[in-house]
Amino acid sequence: MSVFPCSCNQTSEKGNPGGDTESFHHFFEGWISEQNQHLKDLLVVGEELQSVKDKVVEHYESYYKTKSRCAKQDVLAMLSPTWTSSLEDAFLWIGGWRPSMAFHLLYSKSGLQFEARLQELVQGLRTHDLGDLSASQISQLDEMQKRVILEERQITDLMAGHQETVADASMVELSHVASEMIRANERGEVEESKEFEDKVESTLVQKEEGLEKILQKADELRLGTLKAIVNVLTPKQAIHFLIAAAELHLRLHEWGKKIDARKENHGTGEGKNYNSSI
Repeated sequence: MSVFPCSCNQTSEKGNPGGDTESFHHFFEGWISEQNQHLKDLLVVGEELQSVKDKVVEHYESYYKTKSRCAKQDVLAMLSPTWTSSLEDAFLWIGGWRPSMAFHLLYSKSGLQFEARLQELVQGLRTHDLGDLSASQISQLDEMQKRVILEERQITDLMAGHQETVADASMVELSHVASEMIRANERGEVEESKEFEDKVESTLVQKEEGLEKILQKADELRLGTLKAIVNVLTPKQAIHFLIAAAELHLRLHEWGKKIDARKENHGTGEGKNYNSSI
């Protein structure tokens, strides 16, 4: 569990400018630093396979627990993260990694390890890594992948439907009235209405609440997929999978930061501006 807890809590007010975003950003900095340390532990693990595996999974659980708490206060920050790079943002699915990607990661690593240890496998020797998946494991993973893809599509459809509500009758009416008020203000004919501003805020709060529910479903599928895959694997295979997951996440984050820094240095102004260290 992270030693950098997020200060988001149930009693903080929604709309706190930057407060929850900054606290989760701080939490993420600590969390990713710990992930880097966990990767080192995974690479040198000995007999304590189960305990190290459980510690890493608990680390993911702490991330999503904190993210869920912060999303209740500022879901927009969770969907437009300042702690990720532009490269990572380009591959985001509803505020995080696409769950079905975990299977691509698993099979990619499995193929690489199978090719590297082909001679041993041909000789009937067990390698006990991801290149040594049993027929039963492959069958379980295949069924699991189908279920995850189905759930992923259902959540994608939920998000698509909710995104379309930004152009529903209430939003179109509010945007028209607001525009008329702006034009009237420019002519000095009318002052801004507190009642109207409250109506706009209450309408937008409903949109945010819908986003928070969808993000929660997406994060539950992300964490559930990770844990389900680990449970199908043997402890040693799970270690290999968790190593591959950490390496991909850490290096993608690092590469993205370098790209953003290079853009900033070249004066394009297109890179994300944040401080982070791995």
